[in-house]
Amino acid sequence: MLLGPRAHADRVEFSLSIVRIALAILLFIHGAFRASHWDPYVTGFGEWLGSIGFPFGFYWAAAVTLYELIAPLFLVARRFVTLACLGHIVIVALGMVLVHYPDGWFVVGAGRNGMEYSVMLLAGLIAVAWAYAPRKE
Repeated sequence: MLLGPRAHADRVEFSLSIVRIALAILLFIHGAFRASHWDPYVTGFGEWLGSIGFPFGFYWAAAVTLYELIAPLFLVARRFVTLACLGHIVIVALGMVLVHYPDGWFVVGAGRNGMEYSVMLLAGLIAVAWAYAPRKE
């Protein structure tokens, strides 16, 4: 008991559902905002991707936006949860490396636009993906 008691088994599934649904809401809102302001956000995102070497930057930006609108629905419905999380893990990790890492750790306070929020999203996505991953039996 050096680390304290384990989580109560009868509360784990509900707790994980809170994390899964919160992640879905946060990711959906991100995509919905960008989609509702297609120009300049999707077009600008695409131009930026093209400027850093991504071919067909606009199409990548549109695909990410659509993914952020569709995959969270699968998370809420508990369908293809691991696959939905894996796609988001790639998107968030790339965003963290390309956008947030250069600005340091803090999102606000001691810094601006850092990667701490991305790290938290990744931790939640990895935990949910792992919990719903098929078992090899």
